[in-house]
Amino acid sequence: MGDPNVLVTGSAGHLGCALMLSLPSLGYTPIGIDILASETTTHVGSIADRDFVASLFNRYPSIQHILHVATLHKPHVDSHSKSDFVDVNITGTLNLLEEAAAAAKNGNKAIDSFVFTSTTSAFGRALSPRPGEPAAWITEDVVPIPKNIYGVTKVAAEDMCRLVQAQTGLPVVVLRTSRFFPEADDDADRRALVGGGDDGDGDENLKLLELAYRRVDIADVVSACVCAMRKAQELHWAKYVISAPPPFGNDPEILKRLDSDAEEVYVECVPGIKETFEKKGWRFLPRLDRVYDSSKAIQELGWQPQYTIQNAVNKIRTGEEWRSDLTFKVGKKGYHEVSTGVYTVR
Repeated sequence: MGDPNVLVTGSAGHLGCALMLSLPSLGYTPIGIDILASETTTHVGSIADRDFVASLFNRYPSIQHILHVATLHKPHVDSHSKSDFVDVNITGTLNLLEEAAAAAKNGNKAIDSFVFTSTTSAFGRALSPRPGEPAAWITEDVVPIPKNIYGVTKVAAEDMCRLVQAQTGLPVVVLRTSRFFPEADDDADRRALVGGGDDGDGDENLKLLELAYRRVDIADVVSACVCAMRKAQELHWAKYVISAPPPFGNDPEILKRLDSDAEEVYVECVPGIKETFEKKGWRFLPRLDRVYDSSKAIQELGWQPQYTIQNAVNKIRTGEEWRSDLTFKVGKKGYHEVSTGVYTVR
């Protein structure tokens, strides 16, 4: 392996670990940083520590790509203060952006890409039409209405990315990813809607259904990050929704029916899903409130997501595992369900 050319932040977490495991086979030499020691962490330290961030570029002048994954996120809202979120999500992002932009001036190679992993949670209240209203079709053009400190700081960090890119020319791509964690949903009511069947608590049932509108396999997130790295110089600045492609389109009638009869829409749009669910004793969700549209990323990044809901149904019908091997290699990262339905770790 050559000199390190990719800096991965948050390397002990779900996506950071997945990137560290995957990049070497794709021809990259990554180093990983995190506040937690792990098998995929090269250096322990915080992105909120400006001196620590600067030391990385001094030590590794060969860094050409930054995959910024480190974050405090929704599970931490009840366990961390608002100032903690500001320190990590905003100040930490600014530290990385400015040190990356300054790196070339200090004799380093020019940075070819800065990929910031944001979240579809940033859309906040824009995702929640009231019952009786059509499901919301969510694209990059939807204006975020954050509903907690997590969303507020991620939107602010995105704006920071845009500002520094405009001021310095650093190539930046923001990826708003939908959910890809393997832990059970933090909403007990949602879990109860599909509980039962051959997976007991309905977790697998629910995750498969989510591939139609609000979930993406972690292997597809890794491939999106790699596509963004390779396209950043051409794009200069861009922002994309990263979620498994929905099986239904942006049709007002379909979106209206998703509010009142989601099962019928699933059956119409995903061949074989009715028979598969009947065999497994699975249930459909009665209502979908939003659909994430990732078509722009597919068109502009050349991203080719493999783990779609149709692919999942086809695999289940032939007795195959529908989730990626990477999902199981990364596994769960210490989040645990508590009585409030929130995952909390420090």
